[in-house]
Parts: sequence; structure tokens; C-alpha cells
Amino acid sequence: MGLLLPVVLCALAACSGARPAQPTPSPPTLLSRGCNDSDVLAVAGFALQEINRDRKDGYVLSLNRVSDAWEHRQDGLGALYYLTLDVLETDCHVLSRKSWKDCEPRYLHESVYGQCKAIFYMNKPKRILYTPAYNCTLRPVSPEKIHNMCPDCPSPTSGDFSDSSVLAAATESLAEYNKNSTKQYALVKITKSSYQWVFGPAYFVEYLIKETPCTKSQASSCSLLPSDSVPVGLCKGTLAQRDTEKFISVECNFFESQAPTTGDHKSTNQGPENLTKREDPQQQKTDSPSETVPKGSVQYLPELDDKKDSQQKDPHDAFPVQLDLTTNPQGEPLDVSCLFIGPEKETLLVLPFPKKEERSDECPGPARNDHSSVLPP
Repeated sequence: MGLLLPVVLCALAACSGARPAQPTPSPPTLLSRGCNDSDVLAVAGFALQEINRDRKDGYVLSLNRVSDAWEHRQDGLGALYYLTLDVLETDCHVLSRKSWKDCEPRYLHESVYGQCKAIFYMNKPKRILYTPAYNCTLRPVSPEKIHNMCPDCPSPTSGDFSDSSVLAAATESLAEYNKNSTKQYALVKITKSSYQWVFGPAYFVEYLIKETPCTKSQASSCSLLPSDSVPVGLCKGTLAQRDTEKFISVECNFFESQAPTTGDHKSTNQGPENLTKREDPQQQKTDSPSETVPKGSVQYLPELDDKKDSQQKDPHDAFPVQLDLTTNPQGEPLDVSCLFIGPEKETLLVLPFPKKEERSDECPGPARNDHSSVLPP
């Protein structure tokens, strides 16, 4: 009898359908990447290129250094990179559509610097490069620091581009340009201005221009284009004055055609050989238009006040860049079917963006400009 008892108990357990408790799955992990690895630098360059292409206002951002880098490999679908990039403004306007590598860095006294966080998807076999999301925070370099290092350097104006002296520098320098041009141009928007005392007051301005339907002989009576017409170039003008004498100089650079292109585009000098960005073959689909372009913003903040901001508990709060597509440690699916050719649904697993205290090994990388005034904490 005693031998039958264990058998009966086992049978009862089997009939009850009891199952051993399933262990909770561990959250997916990110792979730490070196910030100076060649493939990380290539991916960072691609991501910044897409950020600049997505923007409609401001100046092209260049990569100063990779501050943090993580990789999450997807099952058979390439990898997602989580990047923190320290950036600097260049002298190219984003409407020029120039690559950041073809743009000149600004002098220290007129620098704008900051940080971008970006999630970047790369699939080498499918030749896909894509930035699902990004966010950037920028600040001008501290005028107080510049003045301490270079008392005679130009100082930025208050930012009120309606100031009569700033407006005069733009309009009079553009008039000087129009004197020597068959086509005539009108002021669209002043984008930068600074002031310096030389032998008298001197104002330096940058501004967007649009083409008018005028010829030089018609300039005084011509009706201008609508205010929403597309800017065609960026001018840099100077107006200096000594007593009653004025000194004017101007240089204008015109944008290339901004007509959209289709098909695959070779990426040159940007990364691995023969790697291209696949344009969305279903870009005109109305059911998922938001999936075909990056989702992000660029926030401009005032310069740091060293006395005030030194009281902050965390210096990283000076650049509050957030990129939280999910807070679920197990991740959330992201539909990227629009990037692939075929009817199958393709999804990536997006994880929470790594916290600032979880910096990857071998990071940050070396900076192109290592001056402390243009490096975010």
C-alpha cells in the first residue's frame, strides 16, 4: 500500500495541470561601445547628417565628439545605436543642405555648442540607415568667458534683430551687393549679429535673402515676392563707421537646388564601403507617414551664467537633453516596415535610452575642439 501513495500523488499533480513557475525574463541588454571606434564614428556621422537634413532653420551642426555610445543588436535586423553627441554649429545654414564635413567651424567667440541624443538604426545586409528619433539642446558660448580671454573680440548683440543698427548693417550691406548684381535680392531674416568697437562702432550680421522679380533698373519700383518665398542664400555683411564715413562689406553664398531626390543615394566618405541609405519606397503611404522621417527637435537655450549655474546640483542639467521613447525595461516594438521592400511587418525592439550615469566604456571620445568653453559637462 505504501508504494502506491507516491504514484497516486504524482497522478493527482499531473491531472491538476500544475506547472512550475516561469522565471521572469531578464531585460534585454545594451552592448557598450567605444566612443572612438571607427564604426561608431561612422554611425554618429550618419545620424548627424539626418538630423541636419530634418531641420528647416538654424545652422548645420558638426560632430565635436561622441560622448556616449551603446549598441542593441536586433535578431536578424541589424542594430540600434543609442548615441550622445557633442556638437558645434558651423557657418553653413541648414537650407544649404551641405554635409557638416564640408562646413567651416566658427571662431570661439561666436561658437554655439551643445549635445544631441539620437537613436540610429543600421542594417548592413539591407543597406538601411535610419534615425527614428533625436533631440538636441544648444547654447551660445559664455560671452563673459570670451571677454576674459579676448576683450577685443566681437560680442553678440542682445538678439533683438529689430535693433536699428543691426537692421542697418543688413539692409545697407545687401544694397551694396545688389549694386553689383543683375538679379536683385531682398532681406528675409537676420540669423546672427555681433558688435565690436574698432575705430568706431562695427556691426557684423548674417541673414537669409530671397530673389525678387526685379532687375537692377527696376529695383526702386519692383513688387517683391510673397513673404513666404523660399530663401536662396545666406549673406554675411559688415557695417563699420568712423565719424560720418561708412565702411561696408558683404559676401553672399547661394544654396544648391533643394528639389527632393528619390532612389538609393551613395554615402561618400561617411562610413563603411558601399553602405547606403535606403529611401522609403512607401513614402507616399498615408497610413504611416510619421515613420518615414526622423522625429526630434533642436532647443536653443541662453548662455550659461557661471555664477548662477555653478549652484546647480548636477552640471548635466545645463543641457537637459531627453529622448524617452519608452520607459519599459523590456522594450517596446517600433514598426519599421516602411524601410523594407515586401509585405512582411518588420519591428525593432526599442529600449529606454541609457541614463547619463551609465556612460559606456572608453567614453567620451577625443574632441575636435577640446576647449572647455565648448564641451558640455
